Amino acid sequence: MEPLERADETYRKHHLERSAEFVFAGGARVSLFRAYVGGPGRRVLDVGCRYGALTRHYLAGNEVVGVDVDSDALARAAELGIETVWADADADLPFEDASFDVVVLGEVLEHIRLPQLLLREARRTLRPGGTLVGSVPNAYRLKNRLRFLAGRPPETDPTHLHIFRVSDARHFLDGLDAPRVHLIEGRLARLGPPLFANDIVFSGRKPR
Repeated sequence: MEPLERADETYRKHHLERSAEFVFAGGARVSLFRAYVGGPGRRVLDVGCRYGALTRHYLAGNEVVGVDVDSDALARAAELGIETVWADADADLPFEDASFDVVVLGEVLEHIRLPQLLLREARRTLRPGGTLVGSVPNAYRLKNRLRFLAGRPPETDPTHLHIFRVSDARHFLDGLDAPRVHLIEGRLARLGPPLFANDIVFSGRKPR
């Protein structure tokens, strides 16, 4: 079996464990992504779009290309009216330089072997002045630290290959204009975001 086909099988099973409408960090992430994607009239590359649960919130008036390794999930995402591309985010993306106004990397960097490669590809495919918006779980939140202290893996998702902290998200934005990092979701997040927030959303603009 080819690597892409193996990944397709793995993520098809993984995605079936959750509702097709599930969005990690829910409404807060939806609001931030909708604001950063903007529109109308944006050409958007959505890497790791899954079934399109998040995509649908910034689709209106924009032209969206969704990429995922799960072909079944892509078929569902295509029902939203977006273009879909079956591809592995751990390889060069099959798009021209400077061909998108926005690149979305929502909850995908932790799943791939080479996150820095994907970040480079995102910048390559962005037009000057274009927006990169992404998110990763806050792997260093208190709940995960307590798991580690108890001798358990800090992350329970077997498809996570990397864990990221707030400083990592800031490094993702090195060299981009207007860098922004948000710590969101969690009942106690306002008391101490690095310890209690569940997710990290980041955004920046490619220099003109």
